[in-house]
Order: sequence, then structure tokens, then C-alpha cells
Amino acid sequence: MSVELEETKVQLATFQKECDDYLIIIVQQKRDAEEQEKTVAAHSVKIAEEEAKCKVLADAAQKDLDEALPALEEAMKSLEALRKQDVGEIKAYTKPPELVETVLIAVMILRLSEPTWAEAKRQLGDPNFIKSLVNFDKDNISDKTLKRIGQFCSKPDFKPDVVGRVSFAAKSLCMWVRAMEVYGRIFKVVEPKKKRLNDANTKLAEKQASLAEARAKLQAVKEKLESLQNQYEEKLVQKEELRKKAELTEQRLDRAAKLVQGLGGERVRWEASVKNLEEMMGYLVGDCLVGAAFMSYAGPFLSDYRDELVQETWLKQIRELNIPCNPSYSFVTFLSKPTVVRDWNIQGLPSDPFSTENGVIVTKSSRWPLMVDPQGQAIKWIKNMEKSKSLKVIDLQQPDFLRTLENAVQFGSPVLLQNVGEELDPSLGPILNKSLIKKGNRLIIRLGDKEVDYNADFKFYITTKLSNPHYAPEISTKTTIVNFAVKEQGLEDQLLGIVVRKERPELEESKDKLVVNIASSKKKLADLEDEILRLLSTAQGSLLDDEVLVNTLQSSKKTSEDVSEQLVVAQQTEAKIDAAREGYRPCSRRAAILFFVMNDMGRIDPMYQFSLDAYIELFSNSIDKSLKHPRLEDRIQNLNDYHTFAVYQYTCRGLFERHKLLFSFQMCAKILESAGKLNLDEYNFFLRGGIVLDREAQMDNPCKWLSAVAWDNITELDKLASFMGIANSFEQYPRDWHQWFTSAEPENTPLPGEWENSCNELQRMLIVRSMRPDRVPFCVTTFIINNLGSKFVEPPVLRMSEVVEDSTCKIPLIFVLSTGVDPTNALLTLAEQSGMDKRFQALSLGQGQAPIAKRMIENGVKEGHWVFLANCHLSLSWMPQLDKLVEEELQVHTPHKDFRLWLSSTPHPGFPIAILQAGIKMTTEPPKGLKANMKRLYQMVDEGSFPRCQCDHKYKKLLFTLCFFHSLLIERRKFLMLGWNIIYGFNDSDFEVSEHLLSIYLDEYGDTPWDALKYLIAGVNYGGHVTDDFDRRVLYTYISEMFNDEILEQPYHKLSTLDTYYVPKDGSLQSYKEYIEHLPTGDHPEAFGQHPNADIASQIKETRSLLETLVSLQPQRSVAQGESKEDKVLNLSADVLRHVPDPIDYEATAKLVSDDMNPLNVVLLQEIERYNSLLKTIRSSLVELEKGIKGLVVMSSELEEVFSCIHNAQVPPLWGKAYPSQKALGSWTRDLLQRVEQFSTWATTTHPPVLFWLSGFTFPTGFLTAVLQTAARKNNVSVDSLSWEFQVSHLDDSNLTEPPKDGVWIKGLFLEGAGWDKRAGCLVEASPMQLVCPMPTIHFKPAETKRRSAKGIYSCPCYYFPNRSGGSGRPSFVVTVDLKSGQSSSEHWVKRGTALLMSLDN
Repeated sequence: MSVELEETKVQLATFQKECDDYLIIIVQQKRDAEEQEKTVAAHSVKIAEEEAKCKVLADAAQKDLDEALPALEEAMKSLEALRKQDVGEIKAYTKPPELVETVLIAVMILRLSEPTWAEAKRQLGDPNFIKSLVNFDKDNISDKTLKRIGQFCSKPDFKPDVVGRVSFAAKSLCMWVRAMEVYGRIFKVVEPKKKRLNDANTKLAEKQASLAEARAKLQAVKEKLESLQNQYEEKLVQKEELRKKAELTEQRLDRAAKLVQGLGGERVRWEASVKNLEEMMGYLVGDCLVGAAFMSYAGPFLSDYRDELVQETWLKQIRELNIPCNPSYSFVTFLSKPTVVRDWNIQGLPSDPFSTENGVIVTKSSRWPLMVDPQGQAIKWIKNMEKSKSLKVIDLQQPDFLRTLENAVQFGSPVLLQNVGEELDPSLGPILNKSLIKKGNRLIIRLGDKEVDYNADFKFYITTKLSNPHYAPEISTKTTIVNFAVKEQGLEDQLLGIVVRKERPELEESKDKLVVNIASSKKKLADLEDEILRLLSTAQGSLLDDEVLVNTLQSSKKTSEDVSEQLVVAQQTEAKIDAAREGYRPCSRRAAILFFVMNDMGRIDPMYQFSLDAYIELFSNSIDKSLKHPRLEDRIQNLNDYHTFAVYQYTCRGLFERHKLLFSFQMCAKILESAGKLNLDEYNFFLRGGIVLDREAQMDNPCKWLSAVAWDNITELDKLASFMGIANSFEQYPRDWHQWFTSAEPENTPLPGEWENSCNELQRMLIVRSMRPDRVPFCVTTFIINNLGSKFVEPPVLRMSEVVEDSTCKIPLIFVLSTGVDPTNALLTLAEQSGMDKRFQALSLGQGQAPIAKRMIENGVKEGHWVFLANCHLSLSWMPQLDKLVEEELQVHTPHKDFRLWLSSTPHPGFPIAILQAGIKMTTEPPKGLKANMKRLYQMVDEGSFPRCQCDHKYKKLLFTLCFFHSLLIERRKFLMLGWNIIYGFNDSDFEVSEHLLSIYLDEYGDTPWDALKYLIAGVNYGGHVTDDFDRRVLYTYISEMFNDEILEQPYHKLSTLDTYYVPKDGSLQSYKEYIEHLPTGDHPEAFGQHPNADIASQIKETRSLLETLVSLQPQRSVAQGESKEDKVLNLSADVLRHVPDPIDYEATAKLVSDDMNPLNVVLLQEIERYNSLLKTIRSSLVELEKGIKGLVVMSSELEEVFSCIHNAQVPPLWGKAYPSQKALGSWTRDLLQRVEQFSTWATTTHPPVLFWLSGFTFPTGFLTAVLQTAARKNNVSVDSLSWEFQVSHLDDSNLTEPPKDGVWIKGLFLEGAGWDKRAGCLVEASPMQLVCPMPTIHFKPAETKRRSAKGIYSCPCYYFPNRSGGSGRPSFVVTVDLKSGQSSSEHWVKRGTALLMSLDN
């Protein structure tokens, strides 16, 4: 190129000399041409002047001619218009009219013919006559002829109009004659002028010829000059080409240098990239396979399971099959670019790997994404990402959603369908299936009855707020379900950003800018690299000619170096900023933990739904309001303490009382777990207890006072590292342990031996949980106080005025109702206090109320009303519309500042999640305790109407008694089955009606109508709720004791066995209120006629409920002691399977008893059939479960349920269908073995057992009926005439070796709510801590006439299992057994809730 450049420069010099020579010649020629041009120009001016004169002469002549021409033309037209008939008309005249004749004579004169009619007539006969006139030589008319014609024309009647009256043809000829006359006359004047014009034109032509010659010479000169100019320009072009060639060669040399320099650095990168790409290409098959599997199947799962699927299942199998795959495979790296992911993060997608995976699935999947988005993270990201593309947001409640969808499909806009349920509108089918039809070059999709053009830019996103939806397979196959549930890591980072932005705004701003700058720099680098490769790949010809490529390469090299330097600096700065931000990490971690604890409450009750946006607002408030401190550690401590309590207060407002302690404990446990202060093995034992399936290998229980369940717990506890040897300590210190066990507050009593010093607080709780479950709530309370503080066990009192202050016009306020409480009155009072009573509107929802409710909301939003929609649970079908209405009227538009929407509903999963998340929730519950209830009832009594009847002394006493009675019925619920078999919704209306009846009847009758009052109050009013016969008996027992003459006659009549509760003396309303104020806050069981043990039973129930709920909140995937959840379930199920007995041989038994098919044998066969079916179900479900866990079969919902139940040591519902039971898995399995053993022995021996274990029958009523049938047949009486007599045996079972003569011995019953005196054979009070008492064997004897004793006998109901109201669609009640009531009356045991149970919980 350098040699070529030198040669070009020599040629360039030669051409330059030639160009200069040409230029001299061109200049000389140009001068001569210019002189000639001047001469020609002067000559041209003169000729132009002469031309002007000629034109004046011509114009004058023409002007004179123009006078004659119109008349001439008119005459000619008239002649041409003449027809033969017109000429023939004149010719036909023998003697023409004078005027006609005159005209024709004038024509003859002009034609120089004889001026006679005869000559004229002859010429008229000539066919060319008219033509000859038209072509007449008008320029050569003689003066003589003109003169003669002039005489004619001067005549007054020689005018066309006059002649025309005589003849049309003569008129035309007259016009012609006159025109010839005028023309001839004028022509005589014009002719000299024409002559002069012709002379002038001749001279002008000569001069023009001379000028043309001069011009030709000038043109020749010009052409020669132009030729020289062209030659000169050609030389210049050649010179320019050579110059450009030299310049291009120089540029190419320069570019070559730049290319060598620029690509020198890229070579290393490209070589590395090529090597990497070649390596990746080798892995492509396996990577694509895993990527496709991940895209298809992993969307619904959380990150733990996704990781396990990829690492433990797919990659493992791919390696086993020797399919090449990237050893460090990452779904995100494989299918996304870091720059795109950065953009997503800036648009609001959390930066944790789980969310990034979701982003890839959403954007890359071939099916439209259906995002499970309970906290709105996905919606926020999609809206930001698609904002620039005119995103359309729709939901299925919009009437025109399909039209919006059609337009979007047509114009290629993205669409977000939000808040879908578990079913999708069928009209979305074609879009979900992408049912496209190709017509020519068009893609068509059919939506409904329309065919719409399909735009390839169309995108469709679907979101649901349901946290755990169950979608049908057809929806799963049409969409890609993606789980966008908030992850702790993502939320933690989000909250960290918020706290740093508040605490150190400059730090967070720098971080935000850096993130954007780093993202844009990396994007710029990538774009430049891509641009270089694009230009290189599309370059045509020599690379040295592509200036854009070389410049891009040079600028990219420079930019790349700058950006790389900036990136290094930015990443160093980011590391420093991150280090500073990390100081606030404990704060965001605590806040994230608290959110998930709060959010998990939704699994307990559908109304416990909380919004992430509202939580972030709460967190921001905590940052603003918490105590500041210059030292970071102290500041974080202050903020954590403040926010933890703020979350407790905020959440408690919407929790039922029974869940507040649970929430505090869950918070406490999660905080300790995060801090590494909670031993998870010990905590798991606390939640689940010990499970013993096989007691054969178990150490013998050395303490008779310790129940089998408690001993199970102790022996399993002994297996934990911290408790090794605890089981043996019961042999060493039996008395000390018994003393500890029977103490009133074992949690505060020192533990025996070395255990007092070796156990921390949680370990002490494990011992309490194992032996004294009734004290667990107290332990939990103390645990919370010691770790979080006492304020976390003192729930804030709901003050509705504060709720109104906290709310805005955009936030719905929701009352979560419980039985027996109506917030309407409290709300009315609040409206009065707030000055809104005139603008308060209330409506109870139900059938047909929806349009009214909608109108009320719309008006309220405009005018600032308080709108209260009560009982939303009664209008569930309208709830989606309410959800939409709330979104449109409250969220989208701005309501009147005074507007408030109040809603009330019982807990129901159909209540809109969006409203619950956006709203403020308040639980309404009746007050706890007799005192609180009575206090509330007396607040309902008006001073003005007290007393409201004439018998005021009776009314006051009976009103007080009625208040006590009402409170007693409500509070008796706390004793569970010892209180009521079924929980009833006694409410204020019952009290008001009863009080009204009381006042009416006391006024109407002189003597108190006790029977009528008792019937109406207990039988009709309160009794209207009661459906259980034994509950009704309790109701009548209470009313009989409280409504009698002693109440009125006896001063300070006691209402219970306690001295505290009595009817006070007559006084004012205030005196009664003061008496109630002095009642104890806590209720002793004796106030209800209950034994102190009844409290223990309710506390145990509370503990069980607490622990079961806590278990349900535990994460679904956990690993403890190196054993996964699956391994644990596999071991347990294998253990159960090993102990499940073989089925009883039904066929063989049927053969053996076929000769004697008595009723008992029929029952035996029925029971064998049922147990065999159950054993088959257990065995098959456990085998299938094992296959499911190993991945050999699909885990159905039934298997999932079995898996979950076994893990939580519960009996799967599938197994519980044979007979109801409340036992845990271990005791249920042992119980099953005993049951099958009873029937197996009976079937083998074909002899009924001497002592029947009634609890072992799946249908004991069937067995008892069979016994009666046997007795009826034996005694030859009707079975309907038989009933039961009961005799409780004084002997031990070992002494009962023969069956009774009549009836059967029944063993294995338990007495609840009382004890049994074996020697006296009657009921006695239970010992302390004795919740159930084993009953001796009872003789069930059929008898024709049942002896009924009014006194001393208690008709004791016998139930199949502890839930007296029944379960699994079966009643629990079996039979009523008559027992001697001992020293107490039968009413005493009625109030105690005493009953026989065939089986226990454990």
C-alpha cells in the first residue's frame, strides 16, 4: 500500500501540470468569446427595436381589419347555415318581392354579373352558388363596385332584419353583401399599411440573418470553450481520483493500524469466548433438556424443591445417562442475560435467585404465565416492565374485559388479567391454547363469535392473589403456573433498602445510582461487543473500507476501557456501600421474619390476610417513630424492639383471642431460631411430642400414677441428647417426680435431681409438655415474657376511635365476627361520637340486597357517608363484585375524606383476599368470664326502666338470676365436652327476650308462674338453640336451681356451691353493678358446678389446639438431625406397616359359624368385614406412599394427606372412616392391634369372649342390639319390650371367668367428670389431676321392665369417643348407663358433665 501511494503521488503531479496548461488556453478563448458576445448583444438590441416597430404597423392594420371581421364571420356563418330548401324558396319566385330582388341584384353586382332577376335566378340554380359566395375574393373588389354596392347599403330597408322579414335566405345574402361592402371599404385603407409592413419585414429579415450568422460564430466559440472546459474537468476528475486514491490509501494504512491495535485486545476475549462457546455447545443437549424441564415443571414450586429437582433428580439422571451437561448448570445463567436481569430488578422484581427464575419462566415460556402472587410482587414488576407498551389491566369482573382483550390481541398490546380465582373464564380458552388460524399472510384467532387478527407482539399475563390455589389439570396444561410467593431473602433485601433509605438516604441514593450505572455500563459494553460482531459479520469487501466499523471498534475500545475502569471503581464503591448497608441487616432480617410469621396466620383462619404494602408502611412508621441513637447497634436494637411490638399490636387487632398467644409464641420462636438460640430438635419435640408405635421395646413405666401417653413422651424425650437418662431418673426419684407432677404450678416447681440445674427454659417446657400438658399455655406465656417482654402477652384493647384515626377513606374496616356478638350498636355509638350519626347508613346483606349496597357505596364515596355492610358471609356470590367496587371506588378514584366503608363477616374463605389485605381487621368476641358477661348485660339495662314492672323486688332478683344464668350458659363453653356436647350460639337477643318475658309474666300473675317461665326461658328461648338431649338436661338443671321460690324468699340466696355468687339485696341499678364489680375476675369451676379438674381438661384441649396449630404453621420442608421429612415419614410408615396385622380370614370364619348364625355371630362377621377393609386400605395407602416418596407413582392429594398426617403423628382421614377416634397415630395403631386381636381370637375360637371390650366394635350399637335380640329369642319375648339394667362389678376382671346368665360383661369403659368408688359402687368426686377414671366391668343385662329410681341414680350417657357431638357423619352417643349417684344428687353430676367414654384421646 505504501509503494502504491508513492506511484499515485507522481501521477498526481503530471496531471496537475496538464491541468494548468489547459487553464491558460481556456482563459484566452473565454476572453474572445466574451467580446463577440457583446457585439451580438448590441446588434440584437437594434433588431429588437425594429421588430417592435413592425409589430406596431401590423397591430394597426389588424385593428382596422378587426372592425370588419365580426360582420364578415357572421355573414359567412349565415351563408353556411342556408339549406337548399332556403335557396329553392327564392328561386321559386316568379316575381320576387322587391327587397329580395334588390338583394340579389346587389349580389350580382358584387359577382360582376348582369344585375337582373333572371341572371340571379339562373345563378341560384348553381349547386356551388353558396360555396362561391363563401370563397368570394373580397380583397380585390373594385372601387366602382364598392361605390354601387354602397348605394344599396345606404338604403334604410337594406338591412338584414328588414329583409329577414320577407325571406330568411335573402337575409343571409343581405348580411353577406353588407359585410363585403364594409370589408372592401376598410381593406382599401389597410392595404397601404400592409405594404409598409411588408417592406419593414423584408429589411428586418435581412438583419436577423446577419444576427443569426454572428450568433452561430459565437456558438462555435462557446462549444470550443466548453470542449476545452470538459477536457480540463476530466483532467481535474482524474487528478481528484488520484488524490482520493492517495487519501484512501493513507486512511487504509491508518485504519489498518487502528484495526491491528483495536482488535489486538479483543483477540484474547474472543478466543476465550469461542472456547467457552465451544464448551457450552458441547453441553447444549443436557442444558436444553434441564432448561425445558425446569420451564415446564418447576414454576409452581418454591426454591428448595426447585434446587432439589435440578441437583438431586434431573442432573443426577442426566449424568447417569452420560448426556453432556454443564457441571455448574444454572437455569438463570443459561436462559437470561445479566443486563436484562438488572433491568428487571430496577423494574421491581426482587433480586433473589428464586424471583429471577420466575422472571425467566414468565418471559421465556411458550405458554402464558399464571402467577400465584399473594403479595402483589409480580403485578408491580409486570406493570413497570410493560408500562411503555401501553399495558392493559383487566379482571373477570369487568363487563367489557373481552373487548379490551380483543383490541389488545389485534394491536399487539400486553394484557394483565389480575385477581383470578381457581377457575378461568372459558372464553379465554383460544388465547390460552394459542388457537391460531393462518389465512394467507394473516394470523387469525377466534374470540367468542368474532375472528380477530392476531398481532405477534401480544402478551398475556395472569395473576391470582390466592396463596395456595388448586388448579385443575386443564388449566395447568394451558398455562405456566409460576409461584411468586414472597421469599424471605427477597423481602429482606427489599426491607434493607427501605431502612437504609430512611436512616442513611445518601447511602441508598448512591447505591441506587450505582446499580443503574453498573447496569447501564454493562449493557453498554455488551451492546458495543455485539455491534462490533455485527459489523464484522455484515462487512462486505475490505474491512479497511468500513469506516463505521473501524470507528465503532476504536470508540468501543476506548469506551470499553473507560467502562471497565468505571465498573471496577463502581463495584469497589458498591462493596463499601454494601458493607455500610449490612450494618442494618439485623433490622431487615427481623422485619422479614415478622412478616412471614404474620403472613402464616392466614393458614389458621382465612380472614387473617395481610398486605405486604401495608406491612412496608408499618415498617416505615416504625423507623420514623422508634428511638434514635448515635450508636448503630443501639439504634438497631431500638428499632427491632419498637417494630416487633408494632407488628404485635397491628396483628392482634385482627386476631381472635385464642390465637393471640400462639402468634406471640410463633414470633418469639422464629426470632430465637433466626438468632441461632433455638434447638430445632427440642422445639420439634415440643410441638409433636413422642410417638411410640411398639411398646414392646419400651422401658417399663415405673410410676403407676404416670399415664401411658406421658411415659411415651418421656421415653422418646430420653432419646434427645440433652435428656439422656431422664427415663431412669423416674426409678431413682419416683417420689420427687410425683410431687412435681401433682404440684399446682409444675413449671415453677424445681425439677427432681440434677435436672433442675441442667435444663434451660425450653428444655423445662419439654418436660412440662410431656407430663402436664395443661400447664403448657402458662409455660409458653412465661417463655414469651422472658424472651420478648411482658407486653407481648397483654393484647391491646380494641378502641374503635383509634381504629378510625388510623384509617383513611381508601381503607375498608372489617369486623371479623364470632358467635353471639353484634358490633352494630358499638358502631352506632362511635358514629354519634364522631358526628357521623346523620351520615351513617347500615345494611344487612342477603338475597337481593346487592344493588342497594352498591348504591350506598357509590353515594357514600361522593357525599362522605359511613356505610356499614353487615353479614357479608350471607352474600358470598356478590363478594367478587364488592371486591371490584372497593378497588374502583376506593383505590382508583379518590373518595370523600369522611367516607368509611365498614364490613362485617364471619370467617369464610370466600371473603375477598384483596379487601382483607387492604383493610383494617377487628375481631369481635364476647367478654370472657362470668363477671365480664354480667357487667356487659347490666350495661344494657336502662336506669329509667329499672325496674320495668310492678313487682320490682321479684324483678330485680330474677333479673340478676337471669343475668347469672345467661353468663353461666355462655361461659360453660370453656369446659368443652364437660360443658356442652355441642357449642351453642347463645346471644344477647336470648337474654333480651327472656328479660321481656320475665317482666310481662311478673306483671300478669300474682303468684310467680315458675313452670311457665322455666318452659319459655329454658325450653323455648334458650332451648331453641339446643339440639342435644343431654345438653337440654343441663339447661333444665340450671333453670330449676335458679328459678324457684327460694330465690325470692331466702336473702343472699347462693347461685352456686361457692359463697361468692349469691343474689344481692334489693337496691338501685348501680348497687347491682357495684356488686358485680366485686366478683372475682377468674371463674372457679365450682361456680358452674364443675370439678377443679374440668379446668385441666380445657387447658389440655387448649394446649392440643395450640400445638396442632403451631405444627400446621411449620415449613413443609425441613431437615432435622440429618433426616429429611421424607425419610422420617418413610421410617414411620414402615414401622406402622410392620405392626399392621394380617386380615382375619372372613371365609373361614363364615364357614365355622354357618351352623349357628345367631345375632352375635352376624355382628362378628360384619366387624371382620369392616376391619379387613380398613387393614387393606392402610396397607395399600402405605405401600403407595412409599412408591410416591420414591417417585415411582404420582403423589395424589390423598397420598399427600397421608404423608402430612404421618409426619405430624396424626391418623390420616382415609383410615378414620372405619370408626371415629381422636387418638394420635402411635396410640391409634396400638388400639387397632387390640381391636383386631379381639375379633381374631373370637373368629378362631368361634366362642364369644367372656368380657366384651365394647370400644373395639366399629358399631357398638349394633352389638348391643344383637345382645337384646339374643335375650329376646332366649326368653321368647319381643325385642322392643326389652331394655337394659346395669350392675357394676365389685370383682376384678380376673375373677370373671364365665359369661353372665343374661346379657354380657362390658369392660374398658372410662368415666369422665367423676371418680368411682369400687367398694361402695357409686360415683364420687375425682381425685386431683384425675381427668378420667377406668370403670370396673359392667354387667349389661336385658330386662323386660326397667326399674326406675327417682333418687340415687344418675343416667350417665356413654359415648364412643371423647367428642360427644360425634364425627365422621356418626353420632358419638351409644347408650345411657344407670349409675349410683352416691352422696351427691344426680343434678350434681349433670352439672359436672359426667359421662362414660369407650375410648380416650390417647
